Amino acid sequence: SGVMSLLRPLLLDVVPTIQQTAALALGRLANYNDDLAEAVVKGDILPQLVCSLSEQNRFYKKAAAFVLRAVGKHSPQLAQAIVQCGALEMLVICLEDFDPGVKEAASWALGYIARHNSELSQAVVDAGAVPLLVLCIQEPEIALKRIAASTLSDISKHSPELAQTVVDAGAIAHLAQMILNPDAKLKRQVLSALSQIAKHSVDLAELVVEAEIFPVVLTCLKDSDEYIKKNGATLIREIAKHTPELSQLIVNAGGVAAVIDCIGSCRGTVRLPGIMMLGYVAAHSENLSMAVIVSKGIPPLCACLIEEHEDHIKAAAAWALGQVGRHTPEHARAVAVANVLPTLLAMYMDTRSSEDLQMKATLKNILQKCTYLPALEPLLHDAPPNIMKHIVGQFSKVLPHDSKARRLFVTTGGLKKVQEIKAEPGSLLQEYINTINNCYPEEIVR
Repeated sequence: SGVMSLLRPLLLDVVPTIQQTAALALGRLANYNDDLAEAVVKGDILPQLVCSLSEQNRFYKKAAAFVLRAVGKHSPQLAQAIVQCGALEMLVICLEDFDPGVKEAASWALGYIARHNSELSQAVVDAGAVPLLVLCIQEPEIALKRIAASTLSDISKHSPELAQTVVDAGAIAHLAQMILNPDAKLKRQVLSALSQIAKHSVDLAELVVEAEIFPVVLTCLKDSDEYIKKNGATLIREIAKHTPELSQLIVNAGGVAAVIDCIGSCRGTVRLPGIMMLGYVAAHSENLSMAVIVSKGIPPLCACLIEEHEDHIKAAAAWALGQVGRHTPEHARAVAVANVLPTLLAMYMDTRSSEDLQMKATLKNILQKCTYLPALEPLLHDAPPNIMKHIVGQFSKVLPHDSKARRLFVTTGGLKKVQEIKAEPGSLLQEYINTINNCYPEEIVR
């Protein structure tokens, strides 16, 4: 109905309440979808908003910042339009406003611009927002703290360099102090911001750890709020993935046991960061993998495989079990005894499984180390050729040296099954079968 062109002159009305209401109307329209936000940009409304931002009262500033946020949230292109009309400088000036509501509105708009990509995030940094945002998280108003922490998280996530600017402004110490804040929404944002800093590099992760977040952060894994659990586990995962030393530090703080409890007590995507954290810890070394086994980490990972419906969660659990089992026969046995190999094999062979799940569910890592034959035996009957060679290979390693296993292999029908396998002459599989057959008198083989 041509409302944009009617609202635009009202932004310059002599009556302040008319200005504010017009801005609010534009903001709500732009918030609705990207076409309307596009219309606000095309209608040349932004320059008008920006030029009157500095001299107007706090109500108008809040309404104008709301319009900028509503336009900027939809796409990088729309956010770029806001940067081009010189709005960042004005928003940064608003961060120094006396009124906490104005600071909050400005911080929110900056966060929505920064979250799209590293170029936009860099523009927010260059406008001088970071030190002021770090001041905002120290203000008494909880709503302002939340949104400033969220904006710091959005700035840090894109690259190590951007995260470093947030760190250089002294953000880590203030964020770490707020992990125990009773406000749930603030806790979520704080944990998210620390994760986005820690994920980029060993140095950044170490700086986060040095702010003494352990063992405090482990209390978040017991929180009643699902997002706090998830973000807490994500933070621990982002630290654990970098080095064996950082993983060891988490183990020493009781982090592995806490994450295992957390996985056991929740369902769905909340489990995902915890599952991956266990995989990262176990991947680093034999000892760290043993720490996961000793803390009883295998049963909840197996439970995730069976209980979860989403392929990506199953794939993460399969991958983590592979990392636990791939080190030595002892590690592989711990996984095999949990009777999870048939489940993994079924997922690997299920045509409905996603490609990623099929890739993660291949038992190769575990099979190449597993010498616990009772767990391998059931697989002989179902495995496809590419997995069969690993299973038969393990039998060919163990049977020549273990008479009890040799007897058992005949009575359970394993040897019979091996005779039915069609192997290419001269292939590795054929060699393994020959090795097994050579353990027995010829009449038994026949």
